[in-house]
Order: sequence, then structure tokens, then C-alpha cells
Amino acid sequence: MDIKDRIHQQVTGHRVALYMKGTPRFPQCGFSATAVQILKHCGVTDFFSANVLEDADLRQGVKEYANWPTIPQLYINGEFVGGCDIMKEMYHSGELKKLLEAAVPAG
Repeated sequence: MDIKDRIHQQVTGHRVALYMKGTPRFPQCGFSATAVQILKHCGVTDFFSANVLEDADLRQGVKEYANWPTIPQLYINGEFVGGCDIMKEMYHSGELKKLLEAAVPAG
């Protein structure tokens, strides 16, 4: 399975997927830490995450998959939402919480 197939399976197989530097418990960059905090503030405590620092293919692949140059990257129901700045804007407007509440569990 190539990296794009793997990413596709991950983002479509989980209601919420976050590609980040580090882990939700130990983020390794400020943007990833902010993304995790935003999800928690929206009531999302159980989500798929992938540490791109552990896999160079994944780190490059996720950038190509979404055609988005930065990490973190958030997906909801298989759809790319955006990075940290977009998550912040959507959180402050209330749009992100609505999107997360409307997301159906995968499976």
C-alpha cells in the first residue's frame, strides 16, 4: 500500500484525524499543541492522530495528499479542514464545534 492509500484509509476510517508533530499527550510543536487543545475545547477527546516526526514518508505524503504545506492538518469525516490557523478561526467563530458535532462516527 502506498502512502496516499494509507492516508486515505486513515482519514476516511476515523471521524476525526489529526496529523501532527508529536502525540496528543506530548505535542512537539506549538501549532500541534494548539490543534490538540482546540479539539479538546470542542469536546473531542478521542481522535486518530499520527506523529509525522516518526515517519518521513507520512510527513511528506500528508502534505501532498491535501496539497497543504504545513502540519498539523485536521480531517473530519475524510475531508481536509485545515491547519492550526484555520482551526483557530473556525473555533472562534463556532464553526468548528458545529462541524465536529455533526460528524458521524466512522464505521
